[in-house]
Amino acid sequence: MYEIASIRFRRRELRDLAAAWLALALAFTFFLAPRGFIQSGNVSAADFGELFAMSFATVGTAFLLHELAHKVVAIRFGQVAAFRADYGMLGIAIASGLAGFLFAAPGAVYHRGRITARQNGLIAVAGPVTNLVLAVLFLPLFLFGGLLGEIGWWGVLVNVFLAAFNMLPFGPLDGKTVRQWSDAVFAAVFAVAVVAGVLLVVFVL
Repeated sequence: MYEIASIRFRRRELRDLAAAWLALALAFTFFLAPRGFIQSGNVSAADFGELFAMSFATVGTAFLLHELAHKVVAIRFGQVAAFRADYGMLGIAIASGLAGFLFAAPGAVYHRGRITARQNGLIAVAGPVTNLVLAVLFLPLFLFGGLLGEIGWWGVLVNVFLAAFNMLPFGPLDGKTVRQWSDAVFAAVFAVAVVAGVLLVVFVL
């Protein structure tokens, strides 16, 4: 058992977090790299390494804080909570990035214990809301050029994507749990994520 910032983690959980972080960084690198770079070889190893490092830093922040938000809120409600990676879905994430689209469902924080529908909804919405807050925090970096501007672009892009994707009301995604608890909260958070995504496409990409 390890304790980091007063939060307890088992070795398996830390291993799963590291594997998901690495796989997502690779998936985003493939997705955002120039199309056809593998076949054409137009991107040098140095360029690809720089792209991966940027992805590793920004995706890592977005992914880790998203999952930690779930875990912290779950623990706050008296739950036993831990992240578990889905290694099959991690493979799909990498393959989708290579194919030119992105499907990222790396795993989830599983929790157990007595809980109300409201508490369960708050645990679910904590992740996407954290990503939206991170997108706002990365946004001012756009004012700078060079490396800081690039970090800002990646940070906003990744966090808006993760917020919008996870708020989809399907399958194991957060949006389904949030909607089961409160249509109003679901609509508000999903709308903010979608609007942010549209603005990003129109004015930045």
